[in-house]
Order: sequence, then structure tokens, then C-alpha cells
Amino acid sequence: QVQLVESGGGLVQAGGSLRLSCAPSGTIYKIHAMAWYRQAPGKQRELVARITSNGSASYADSVKGRFTISGDTAKNTVFLDMNSLKPEDTAVYHCAAAGSRFDYWGQGTQVTVSA
Repeated sequence: QVQLVESGGGLVQAGGSLRLSCAPSGTIYKIHAMAWYRQAPGKQRELVARITSNGSASYADSVKGRFTISGDTAKNTVFLDMNSLKPEDTAVYHCAAAGSRFDYWGQGTQVTVSA
């Protein structure tokens, strides 16, 4: 029943910025961590960024220094601020949440960066 709802994807030019957001449509008892994954055509799924309940964040080497993950614990909302976007960042971005027992996934939002 509970779904992760994503927003913020779109078409941007190289060097531009975009903010993705994700929040559960219902109540999740306890979220231990939230993350953003991406999958480009012909490539395997990649972990882009992750943030734990205590605010500790980690990033893939390919986005480190350009992307920032943050969250609002009161709303169980996670954001991904993407800066200095490159065509290589083009992918479907999926939000994920690690609950107490189950994992939750969003449907994905398309990010396209034009050269």
C-alpha cells in the first residue's frame, strides 16, 4: 500500500541543476536509511547517494562533489540536489527506503541532460 512518490525529474542542459524529492505516500514505522539509485539504458543500476537516519551521507564517486542528499526526518522526505549536471547523468532515478523489515521503492523519475 505504501508507495514512495518521486518528483523533480526533467530535461536540463549540461551544467544545470535539478532537485529530486521523494516521500512515502503513507506511514512507514521506521526508516533507517533512504537512497537514490539510477539506471541508464544499457547499464546496471547504480547507487548514487544514501543517507542514514542520523544524517550520515555517502555518494558514488561519479557524483561526489556535485550531488547532495538531504532529508527531512519529520516528513520522511529525501532530496537529491544535482548540480553541474553532465550528459552521463542521464538515467531513471529511483528513490529507495529501508524500513524496519521491508524495503520500499519509487517508480522512478527520468532525468535527461542534454549536451
